[in-house]
Amino acid sequence: MYQERPSRLAGAVVWTNAPVGADARPVLPDGCMDLLWNEGRLLVAGPDTRAYLPDGPSASWAGLRFFPGAAPALLGVPAHELRDRRVELAELWPRAEVRRLRARIEAAPHPATALEDLALERTAPPDHELRRLVTALAEGRPVAATADELGLTARQLHRRSLNAFGYGPKTLARILRLQRALSLARRGVPYADTATRAGYADQSHFARDVRELSGMTLTDLLLR
Repeated sequence: MYQERPSRLAGAVVWTNAPVGADARPVLPDGCMDLLWNEGRLLVAGPDTRAYLPDGPSASWAGLRFFPGAAPALLGVPAHELRDRRVELAELWPRAEVRRLRARIEAAPHPATALEDLALERTAPPDHELRRLVTALAEGRPVAATADELGLTARQLHRRSLNAFGYGPKTLARILRLQRALSLARRGVPYADTATRAGYADQSHFARDVRELSGMTLTDLLLR
């Protein structure tokens, strides 16, 4: 069973997942990166450009999902280096330090809260410009207009986006639009109305984006 709550870290989400049954749920692109705990392992989930389907037997996980663009400052690694990857934290930080952190989390009563505490101790101040960018794109504003509002050239915006999100602003806008549409559809908004409200040209455009980013039809995805 998946559960989440808002984190004490601004914009982040603390979550746990103890799968019920054999079928794993696909993890859809959302513009975020996660710090993960799984059976004694500390990992980082990089930004996805396609649905990620966990392999192997079902297992319990705990995680901290950072606000889009926030994780690279904590990890010390540009997001594009982790795009579509799950990596051991020991590949990014000194192994001795990661061993100490693993022991700390293993001793904690709630691993998810321990991950949150770890991030709160190390996180950098929020980058307000990046947050403005995410907010504008999540609201469906055009990339070019958003760059102008931030006083950035297209090249500067693309470079900053690669480092912060793992891909360019147009890809980020597409992913945020999909998440916005799925939120509407899961609340029972008819597909055609969802497409219009989320900023798609029509329902077919919405359905194509779902298939390309998730590998599933919209109906199958919403049944998961």
